[in-house]
Amino acid sequence: MRRRTKKSHHQLELPLLRASNSCGSPDAAAAPRPPLRLIKGSGAKKPERLDSRQAVVRVLIEAGADLLLRRISSQRAEEIRRRVDVVMGLFDRVDSAPQLIPALKRRLDELEALMRETRGLRAGRSS
Repeated sequence: MRRRTKKSHHQLELPLLRASNSCGSPDAAAAPRPPLRLIKGSGAKKPERLDSRQAVVRVLIEAGADLLLRRISSQRAEEIRRRVDVVMGLFDRVDSAPQLIPALKRRLDELEALMRETRGLRAGRSS
C-alpha cells in the first residue's frame, strides 16, 4: 500500500501507533491510552423540532420519499403536503403580522404530531 506524503485539509490522520515522546520515538514509560468507549444508544436519530422553514421543507421531502417507497399512503402524503402549504403560508405572513405567531406554533405542533404518527406507522410496518 502506498503512503501519501501530501496532506489534505480534508484528510483526518489518527495516531494509531503507540504513544511516543516529544522526539517521536516510542517510549515504554508513556502512559497507555484509554480504550475506546462504547456509548449505547438506539441508533435512531431524534426527530427534528419543526421551528424553521427548512425543517418544514425537510418534512415534505421525507413524505415524498416515503410515498415513493410506498411506506405511506397517497392520502397521508397529501395531508402532509396540505399542512406544509398552510405552515409555509403562515411563515410568510408572520413576517408582516407577528400576531399570527401563536397560530403558526399551533400548526407546527399539529404537523409535528402528524409526522410522529406517520413515523410510528412506518416503523410498525417495517418491523
